[in-house]
Amino acid sequence: MEKLKGKVAYITGGSKGIGLAIAKTLVEIGMKVAISGRDLKTVEIAAEYLENKENVLALASDVTNIEDEQAAISAIIDTWGKVDVVLANAGVGHFSPIDQMSIKDWHTMIDTNLNGVFHTLKASVEELKKSKGYFITLASLAGANFFAKGAGYNATKFGVVGFTQAAMLDLRQYDIKVSTIMPGSVSTEFAGNSPSDKDAWKIQPEDIGELVLDLLKMHPRTLPSKIEVRPTRPDKR
Repeated sequence: MEKLKGKVAYITGGSKGIGLAIAKTLVEIGMKVAISGRDLKTVEIAAEYLENKENVLALASDVTNIEDEQAAISAIIDTWGKVDVVLANAGVGHFSPIDQMSIKDWHTMIDTNLNGVFHTLKASVEELKKSKGYFITLASLAGANFFAKGAGYNATKFGVVGFTQAAMLDLRQYDIKVSTIMPGSVSTEFAGNSPSDKDAWKIQPEDIGELVLDLLKMHPRTLPSKIEVRPTRPDKR
């Protein structure tokens, strides 16, 4: 754990859910963490939830805009001088039969879930080359398992998995590690859910934080490049 102290991480979609839980885990072990979201006030409120405030940076960035992501990376470099870990976590989901899916919802998912991941990597890759860092995407089991009313979401998450695995092959020559995490049901606010006792059977956000920490602690010679994670048992209600 000692080797991770002082390392710098950037997490998109870091104001709630999985992103905030990962940030909490990393800050608690002594890492410096920048979290971003589209609304700076919301991100700043989330940052107050984290310990060691001097090691937390709140940033406004819309991942659908490459200039926003470039500015976020520049702000991190100006503050801490490096970027060691980047987690492309920002994502949205709209679910409806394909004949009823709106053009707006389709493009929102493509722009955020797929283009956003590319923008995050494109903005950070040169810094990751310098630090021989780690790039992690938060995909979904929806990137391997299709389902009714999920055509748009499936398309983006299948795309994220393929993008990440190809990027892994491109970037390992620079000693950059690249992984994608594919969670099943997680107890978050995603898709309008309000986490409660009904979600106790699901993966909890802090479980993904622990998984990210396990990846960062792993010996550099070993790379779990694609990780599927699901609830141990389905909902039995």
